[in-house]
Amino acid sequence: MCEEGFHNLAKAIILQAIKDFKPAYMRLKRKPDDKAAAARVKEITEFFCSDYFCLLTDVDGPTLLKKLIDKYDKEVMP
Repeated sequence: MCEEGFHNLAKAIILQAIKDFKPAYMRLKRKPDDKAAAARVKEITEFFCSDYFCLLTDVDGPTLLKKLIDKYDKEVMP
């Protein structure tokens, strides 16, 4: 039961980071001078590339981040 709780918490943390990344990244794409959006994107990017992320999951954080960026970039393109 404790292990299941850890996995659920880890999953929730990662999903929240994904949810938080999209609006910040999209805003930064629209307004490259937005310092708040840039700081948020930087913070979340560092999380995906951190030892903490590796502790939470076996998923490759930088690869996941690249896939998210590729997906969001396609949404912006005509």
